[in-house]
Amino acid sequence: MTPSTAPHRGALLILNGPNLNLLGTREPGIYGTATLADVEQLTEAAAETAGFTATCLQSNHEGALVDAIHAARGTAVGIIINAGAYTHTSVALRDAIAAVELPAVEVHISNVHQREEFRHHSYLSAVCQTVIVGAGIHGYELAVSALDKSLG
Repeated sequence: MTPSTAPHRGALLILNGPNLNLLGTREPGIYGTATLADVEQLTEAAAETAGFTATCLQSNHEGALVDAIHAARGTAVGIIINAGAYTHTSVALRDAIAAVELPAVEVHISNVHQREEFRHHSYLSAVCQTVIVGAGIHGYELAVSALDKSLG
């Protein structure tokens, strides 16, 4: 199906955490040269092709991300989250994802398991149905595909 003829299947919430607003200039050897706008455009296009709409939000503030997850309970059918450093520190984000009972996919642009040891632990993985690491920004497309398949 082309995006214009795909039936609307609901909204996906795409969350990006701290420092992801600096994509394209922040450590390009690790994160590449694509910008956050590139990530959002890629994810929105993948969502549209699958029949979803996508709402993208980036925040450097943990509470804003928690609030967005809570708001998704009545407005979205799934969540894609790259929580950045909050992945390794935030029980609040973990609890918010668990509380809203929406399928969620955790995404990391870099392979966190090849990086510093503190990045090897994720508070989010246990409450996400899928975890995608090290696929670059293509990981967001893979996340849309994972939700597409799980939501039938």
